[in-house]
Amino acid sequence: MSSFDNNKATVAPSAIALLPLLVFLALFIGVGTYLTIQGVDFAFYQLPAPIAVLPAVVLALLLSKEKLNRAIEQFLKGVGHPDIIAMCMIYLLAGAFATVAKASGGVDATVNLGLSAIPTSLILPGIFLISAFIATAMGTSMGTIAAVAPVALGISESAGMSLSLTAGVVLSGAMFGDNLSIISDTTIAATRSQGCEMRDKFKENVKIAVPAALVAMAIFAFNSTATQVPQTESVEWLKVLPYLTILILAVSGVNVFVVLTIGILFAGTVSLVSIDEYALTQFGQDIYEGFGSMQEIFLLSMLIGGLSELMRRQGGLAFLTELVSKAIRKFGSSHSRQENCRASELGIAGLVSMVNTCTANNTVAIIVSGGVARELAETNNVSPRRSASLLDIFSCVVQGILPYGAQVLLLGSIFGLSPLAVISNSYYCFALAISAIVSVFIKQSAVATEHQTES
Repeated sequence: MSSFDNNKATVAPSAIALLPLLVFLALFIGVGTYLTIQGVDFAFYQLPAPIAVLPAVVLALLLSKEKLNRAIEQFLKGVGHPDIIAMCMIYLLAGAFATVAKASGGVDATVNLGLSAIPTSLILPGIFLISAFIATAMGTSMGTIAAVAPVALGISESAGMSLSLTAGVVLSGAMFGDNLSIISDTTIAATRSQGCEMRDKFKENVKIAVPAALVAMAIFAFNSTATQVPQTESVEWLKVLPYLTILILAVSGVNVFVVLTIGILFAGTVSLVSIDEYALTQFGQDIYEGFGSMQEIFLLSMLIGGLSELMRRQGGLAFLTELVSKAIRKFGSSHSRQENCRASELGIAGLVSMVNTCTANNTVAIIVSGGVARELAETNNVSPRRSASLLDIFSCVVQGILPYGAQVLLLGSIFGLSPLAVISNSYYCFALAISAIVSVFIKQSAVATEHQTES
């Protein structure tokens, strides 16, 4: 739960203040579980999260010891916090870019570019790279899967490869890109909640994600047994350029609002130049459609921000932080700063993983866990970019291995496979989890050695 507030007044820890969060999770999970038993497709997405959180907000207002008008003011303060508003504006721009770039044919052009460059013996690693690039550029694993999965299915069938393995490759690439993308909603939520720059979080993530990707690609290369590659068309570089542009600008440290604005204008210009019937009015409609695609996460972020502020003022976050901190102190056998820092990083990873398992939505998990993660990081000397990286990594890990996650369900429906068949081949997600855990122990061991040398 993210309050994004550094000027926190001291409040007494209170377990009761966590009841609104439990109500939200109970509604979200309960309805999803019930509909799953009833055999409803995408059961965990039938009750929109912004609706599920409304009863929790009402309960939080009733639990407040302040007068109702004062409690509502506190709620609105959380809703309108500058970091929440910045996050929501980035969501809108990211949605607009993804929609406009797709309308220009950029997704199809990028898939075609990747296929034309894939050697026959490396089809699976090639599909992974295509999915990874598109997800990194678009900032959405769902959009990537929707674009790449039908193509990958055709490749798999024509080449006689395992359908479940191919589905796992697409899922792996999509989660890799979603984790690293600077316009992904998970990255936006993680960096804003922890108070760090997207560029710094990206650099921290790369050191963990790239080794995991190389391991996964090695496994995919070993299992690439295709004998032919489907025919491709000539590469349309102009339609790929908007994606390349925002990647270069983002990594260069340009302000994210500037990056996305340039990306939208560039992609719109490409459509106006390359598509005869495309007009300025259609460009405007595509931008608005992109805004609309972010409506759910936009509303949820604002409502969660307000709920977080109420829970913080009532001592809920203090209670949760104290609870996890006690576990951290118990875990750190030597109670040294290095041990507590390591335990804090593992605590952040475990916290977001548990919430993600409950909500089946990695962005929601980060938003819910962000405030507590920031408290733990500040208390135990974990850098903001490190805590943001861990939040994003472990939310993506869990999302990529949940049989009831939207990404897995979508792939299962496209490939005609059970969710378990898909996640059993999500090798990147498993490798990413191992890489991240190893990095925690290696990093802290290095820090401990450095301190001993200085002494």
